[in-house]
Amino acid sequence: MRVLVFETSHHALWAEQLAHEAGLAAAVIPAPAAARGKCDLALEYLPEEQPALLRVLSGAGVPYLIFEG
Repeated sequence: MRVLVFETSHHALWAEQLAHEAGLAAAVIPAPAAARGKCDLALEYLPEEQPALLRVLSGAGVPYLIFEG
């Protein structure tokens, strides 16, 4: 699994909603402590779905960072 982190909880929940609408497997989880983000939530997703997920989020204007911890 891979993780995206966000600056706000709103962005994390929005990302999850967009992922589900696009038929992608994703779930909001507690953000890894090592991410040191402003938001306590992260989005976990399947590595093989990363290109599709990032296209969906970027297309909607959702700001995110890929966490590589």
